[in-house]
Amino acid sequence: MVWIHGGGYFGGASSEPRHNGDFLPLKGIVLVTINYRLGVFGFLALPELASESGGFNGNYGLLDMVAALEWVKKNIADFGGDPNSVTIFGESAGSFAVSTLMAIPSARGLFHRAIGESGGALNSGALPVNSIAVVAPKDAAWAKEAGSITVAELRAMRTDEILAAAAKKDAPHFGPVVDGKFLSEPIPDIYRAGKQAKVPLLAGFNHDEGFFLFKDMTAEKWRAMAAQRYAGRADTFLQLYPGSTDAEAAKSAADFSGDQFIAYGTWKWMEIDRKTGNQNTYRYQLDLAAPPSKFHPGSYAFHSDDIEYVFGTLDTRPGAVWRPEDYKLSDQMMSYWTDFAKTGDPNGVDGRGNNLPEWLKYGEGDPVLHLDSPITLRPDENRLRYEFWLESDK
Repeated sequence: MVWIHGGGYFGGASSEPRHNGDFLPLKGIVLVTINYRLGVFGFLALPELASESGGFNGNYGLLDMVAALEWVKKNIADFGGDPNSVTIFGESAGSFAVSTLMAIPSARGLFHRAIGESGGALNSGALPVNSIAVVAPKDAAWAKEAGSITVAELRAMRTDEILAAAAKKDAPHFGPVVDGKFLSEPIPDIYRAGKQAKVPLLAGFNHDEGFFLFKDMTAEKWRAMAAQRYAGRADTFLQLYPGSTDAEAAKSAADFSGDQFIAYGTWKWMEIDRKTGNQNTYRYQLDLAAPPSKFHPGSYAFHSDDIEYVFGTLDTRPGAVWRPEDYKLSDQMMSYWTDFAKTGDPNGVDGRGNNLPEWLKYGEGDPVLHLDSPITLRPDENRLRYEFWLESDK
């Protein structure tokens, strides 16, 4: 299992305590965690860089991921792994990367199953993948503003100077780009044409991906936003995201921001993938509200909440007082994830030898496994919301 960390393509590291690899391998897998170039060093796109590398431009962080997978294929047998049974998995930007690697020809055959936790690169909202024609002029303007006209001048700058320039408010968000070489066409187009890697996929997101946004929403503000943003579709929007009271508006605002940020893109990835031939897909939603902790004072299933459950590293979260149901769910999720990595089917037994609750494939009836206490399997309750976003995407 090869872990790709998140962090919006500009932060994060595989060395974070929550990614500790002491526990997941106890489930019978070999774990590889990787780092990749981030931010301006991983995704700056300039014509001069393309001319240096035969047309490859900007996607250096993704190229690092492919290089890591090539290393795994060549060397993992020496560590007790199977080069013909590789699962890539990641969270947030790492999940966006998983969906992107499924679309990249040079990554084909380097992995055989995929797990995406909160994110899919088929949405035009969070972490958009733009064309080189859009990105390169913005990156060139940034380099000029930073005081460098040529790549040689950039390379002569100190690292801290480059990072400070990249951190400015008006700097571009450096991320993957359709460069015409490494990534030859927009990712949604690749999926719609059915040209993505047809590998078993397990994916989903957390219940409260967007709880931290729109905290001061009122019913009046919510209705005004709906009328301004959606005009003739405002009535439909308010049926899906009601706001007759301030409390209801605040909840709908959180649901809306979570859908915009993560849920819709992940759903769209799975939806198009299965419609173009992937019949081995499993979908989840993490519902169990984690206890308050140092950096998350409320009790939510927030964005990135899943990581410690998947790695069995709950005790690395500062200030959290965990409950028996948290440890039980962590064991169950570790079993689901590793069983899927071994066979493409997450169903099996937990660490106590008990059968895991049955997880049906994401097909007829839209079954979603709700990771909670207890775990339940129910039809998708929010499909109409995602279809509203899909219509808005056209």
